[in-house]
Amino acid sequence: MAGGSAIRGSRVGAGPMGEAERGDAAPRLYVSYFCASGHETRPAFAADVQVPETWDCPHCGLPANLDSENPPPPPRIQPYKTHLAYVKERRTDEEAVSILSDALDDLRARREAGEIIY
Repeated sequence: MAGGSAIRGSRVGAGPMGEAERGDAAPRLYVSYFCASGHETRPAFAADVQVPETWDCPHCGLPANLDSENPPPPPRIQPYKTHLAYVKERRTDEEAVSILSDALDDLRARREAGEIIY
C-alpha cells in the first residue's frame, strides 16, 4: 500500500496536462445578462450556439436578459391559499350555511335512529 500524499496515477515531476496533450480549447463566447437587482452575469457559451434570451441570475434567482437598460421585472408570486380559501371562492356564505344545516340535520336524524352512538 502506497503512503504519503501522492496522487494516484502521477509520478514525481509530472506537470499538469496542458493544451498540447488535450488539444485546443473550443472557442467561447461570454454574454452579459442583467437582472432587476442590478447584478451582471457573464456565462460562457460555445461560439457556435444560439444564445438564450433569458438567464437566471445566480446571485438572487431573478430572471435576467441581455438589455442592461430594461431588465425583466421580478415574477409576481401568488400567495399561498388554504383549502378554506379555495372553498370560499366556489361557494357563497348562504350556500355554506345551507350545506352546514343539511349536514347537521342528517347527523341528528342518524343519532335519533341509533346509527351513531356518540
